[in-house]
Amino acid sequence: MSQPTSAPTRTRRELTAWRNAVFVIFILSGLAMATWVARIPGVRDDLGLGKDPSAVGLLILGMSVGAIAGLSVSSPLLVRFGPHKGMVGGLVIVAIGTLSIGFGSTTFHSVPLVAIGLILLGFGNGMVDVMMNVEATAVEREIGKTLLPLMHACFSLGTVFGAGIGALAAWLLVPVAWHLLGIAVVIVVVAVVAIRFIPREAELGDDAVETERIPFGERFRTSLAVWADWRLILIGVVMLGMAFGEGSANDWISLAVVDGHGQTNSVGAVVFGFFVAAMTVGRVVGGPIVDRIGRVAAIRITAGMGAVGLVLFIVGGPMWVVVIGTVLWGFGVSLGFPLGMSAAADGAANPAARVSAVAIIGYCAFLAGPPLIGFLGQHFGLLNALFLVLALLVAAFLAAPAVRPVSAPPADRRQKAAEPA
Repeated sequence: MSQPTSAPTRTRRELTAWRNAVFVIFILSGLAMATWVARIPGVRDDLGLGKDPSAVGLLILGMSVGAIAGLSVSSPLLVRFGPHKGMVGGLVIVAIGTLSIGFGSTTFHSVPLVAIGLILLGFGNGMVDVMMNVEATAVEREIGKTLLPLMHACFSLGTVFGAGIGALAAWLLVPVAWHLLGIAVVIVVVAVVAIRFIPREAELGDDAVETERIPFGERFRTSLAVWADWRLILIGVVMLGMAFGEGSANDWISLAVVDGHGQTNSVGAVVFGFFVAAMTVGRVVGGPIVDRIGRVAAIRITAGMGAVGLVLFIVGGPMWVVVIGTVLWGFGVSLGFPLGMSAAADGAANPAARVSAVAIIGYCAFLAGPPLIGFLGQHFGLLNALFLVLALLVAAFLAAPAVRPVSAPPADRRQKAAEPA
């Protein structure tokens, strides 16, 4: 593609290609995550783990440990290699982890091999999650329109694809290994093609001519300094509650439907599909709604919807009640993460570092929360453990004023972040 530059001038066609390429990276990240989630019951059965939630919780903990490690090194790697190289490397690691999970469960029936795969899946996705959000805010600023909710809708679209393919594979009794092998190949091939349309930028850490490249030490110190901003920490609280709700659903809805509501593995995958479909719709239509009512009201309304949905899902009864609860839960957590990203990026001179910081907060909740649900489920039941998610949604509701747009956006912002995408 074009030579890297810190102040590029691009045509509309180049900007559209850049935006679409970032859309694809978000889809791949969601696809990888949902592929594992949709086949959790199959992996559990292949490994002979029985119906004890704590056993699966330990495996998920391995993924969370890997993801937290990936999140922790994402900022240094971002400022050292840039998102261009970092996202490709992260997705290759994701594909290797996916292969290890598939063949570790179906072919070798090895818990350690599956655990290693989950660590690699978590590590690679943790890296990519931060970097793709930094890239998303960069293209959002360049285009001058709000794109973060739509970017996260693409992640949710990827999870819809993953859940749908996973449900079909489970229904057709496709072995987990062959299903995950196909997904791993798709991830690598599509990532290599898409990344060619993402330009290199010196300010994000990509390679540049020496006169344009910001020194590594300076960029790294800037990325650490943003943690002193209390507004940023409160935005992180909003993202913590919403991400905990999303992560818990991703890892436990299918098993909660199977074990808590007595349904089959394929039904569990389908209900999970309702959740990710609701999230996708919420993110697609969320931009215009936020433009009308504002970020704060949007967070409070969606947090309330999520709380109602959780209660319906936990109490259960007829499956249509569980499905309605699942849909409300999906709508409820759909906007917290992208609005938190947009709020972190505006009103500051170093949006990349701020986005990276709140992304780490959100993803730590997204990935560390589900194992906690597993351990609580062992003692109180999986459905009862989900009341913890309810408490964190209340915390997000209370911290909502932190996402209010600042009065003085940066000089290089072409339009307000509230403008329609």
